[in-house]
Amino acid sequence: MLDYEKCALRCRRKESWRLVMRIGEIIRKYRKEQEMTQEQLAKLLGVTASAVNKWERGSACPDISLLAPVARALSITLDTLLAYHERLSEEEVNEILKELKVRMEKEPYQEVFGWVQDKIYTFPNSEALIVQASVMLNAHRIVSEVPDAKQYDEQILAWMERGLQSRDEKLRLMAAEALYTFYLSRQAYEKAGEYLQYFSDQNPEKQYRQAALYGRKGQTEEAYRTYEELLYHEQNRVMMILNGIYMLHLQEKDLAQAHYIADKIEQMAGSFEMGRYYEVCHRLELAVQEKDKELCIELAKEMLCAIQDICGFTRSSLYSHMTFRKMEEGYGETMREGLLACLRDEETFQFMEEDERWKQVIA
Repeated sequence: MLDYEKCALRCRRKESWRLVMRIGEIIRKYRKEQEMTQEQLAKLLGVTASAVNKWERGSACPDISLLAPVARALSITLDTLLAYHERLSEEEVNEILKELKVRMEKEPYQEVFGWVQDKIYTFPNSEALIVQASVMLNAHRIVSEVPDAKQYDEQILAWMERGLQSRDEKLRLMAAEALYTFYLSRQAYEKAGEYLQYFSDQNPEKQYRQAALYGRKGQTEEAYRTYEELLYHEQNRVMMILNGIYMLHLQEKDLAQAHYIADKIEQMAGSFEMGRYYEVCHRLELAVQEKDKELCIELAKEMLCAIQDICGFTRSSLYSHMTFRKMEEGYGETMREGLLACLRDEETFQFMEEDERWKQVIA
């Protein structure tokens, strides 16, 4: 018998004793609620009052044949009598996990493992407990010097695998991530890759882990390409978020904050080498709101020049392993004509219509 199995057996014996105590407390509680004496309950069950007294003190437990009659006499279910919970509440799980954290800091690993094993034995349907406790146990043995740590592999992995069947997406992903990391650390790369299927294709975490897996396997070209695709799409997403915030500030006439976000957008576009057009184009709406003729002219000139190379970022070394769709001949000029059409909008740029310099820009 392994050390942690001996610990689990000791914990199970303690838990059995606690169960006897809980049953006694429940009998006493519901007997009193029924306004029944120990003698009256004993008479209903065909036992002595002394036997009932021992049950309630926790020094003895009703015979298994008496459990159902005891429950009926107290007008409760057998589950209530046995203090059985089909599932732990979130609060109860959190309390157990807090205690687990404290135990891991103070007690030998094998004893803590046995304690967790016993908790899972007691609450076999609590997926949240099983997944989170197994992840905590696995993490602790990685950062601590646990003797013969591999002896716990089989059980920890089995608990994590349970989590893959959960209806709770958060628990499924937690289990999949833990299993992926475990097999990656053991250089079992094909096995690690199997757990990526539990991540949505829209989840950037999947791409990140796939790239890391490529790197470990020596598939450097695939790793570079996947990392670059992730970088490109994530910067696009952040730019969209910043632009949304920027537009809200314009809508609320909070021009100071709009300038602040505009600066951030320009810095980000520059850092990710998206090209000058993407660095400055958003500022035009702010210049229009402020009726800043000089800035409108400056921005319009810069945008008309930069838009012809709007896809210049595809030549950046940041994305050198990616394949971009080739732009059709004349695409830049088409984009320029579209921009000019916007700049010629009389309603938007009414305050500029008498400025000769503006007329030259949009001619």
